[in-house]
Order: sequence, then structure tokens, then C-alpha cells
Amino acid sequence: MLDKRLEDAFNDQINKELYSEYLYLGMKAIFADLNLPGFVNWFDVQVQEERAHAMGMFDYVFERNGKVVLEAIDRPDIKGSTPLEVFEQVLEHEEYVTSRINALMDVAEEVKDRAALSFLDWYLKEQVEEESSVGGVLANLKLIGDDKKALFMLDKELAARVFNPPVIG
Repeated sequence: MLDKRLEDAFNDQINKELYSEYLYLGMKAIFADLNLPGFVNWFDVQVQEERAHAMGMFDYVFERNGKVVLEAIDRPDIKGSTPLEVFEQVLEHEEYVTSRINALMDVAEEVKDRAALSFLDWYLKEQVEEESSVGGVLANLKLIGDDKKALFMLDKELAARVFNPPVIG
């Protein structure tokens, strides 16, 4: 059974993962408006990943005989309207999510729940990949600057991204 503090921390993180899904759905809409289908695809994959992350924790809480409590999801606060501005926010958000996963791991360490720590290790590794992936797109956008042809080429590249359902835990 999950310690109550850890259960509460998992529920908080589930909400944050669902907020991430909602945020990226809003960002997907921005790129649809910009007629950049590759970016739309990139965010579609991101939306699916965030849902999978939330559901992995959701299922884990039940597996450990805990109770999932869903809270209201805040309206996403999207800053910026250009690809560069949006991806700067994406990186900032992924860094925030990493800090929250670390905080969740801190609670698991405090209550000495080694099973939870083992489970959360996957999420920590995933965050390293997330930050690296976003950082790569952001670096390309900075390099591109105002070059519309280069943006078109990056859009074509991002169209190739596919969702691979993760094996969590």
C-alpha cells in the first residue's frame, strides 16, 4: 500500500501530466493555425506521450492499492505565437516537469518506498530524453532564424515523428 504522502504526490503529478497533455494540445492548435503540419504531428505525439505518462502513474497508484483523485486541469498558459517562442516555453515546461518528478522521487525516498523509486526511475530517464529532444528542435529553430525554407525543411522532418507507446516501469 502507498504511503498517504506518496499517494498525494502521485495524484499531484498525474494532474501535472494531464496539464502537460492539455498544454501541448493548445500548442498543437497554434501550429495548425500556422499551417505547419510537421509541427502539428510533433505535438500530437507529445500529447499522446503525456497521456501515457499520466496513465502509467494512474495505473501504478491502483496497482499499489492507492486511490486516484483527479483535480481540475488549469487552462494552459501559452506564451508566444512563433515556433521559437513556443519551443522556448516547451523546454521551460519540460524542465519544470523534471523538477516535479525529482520532487516525487524525494517523497518516495523520504518514506523509503523502493518500489516507487524503481518505478519513477523510468520517468526520470524519460525526462532526460524529453529535454534533449526539445532542446534539439529549439537549437534548430534558433539556427533557422527567419529562413522560411529552412522552417519548411524542419517541418518536414518533424512530420516523421511517430508515437511509440512506452513500456513504463
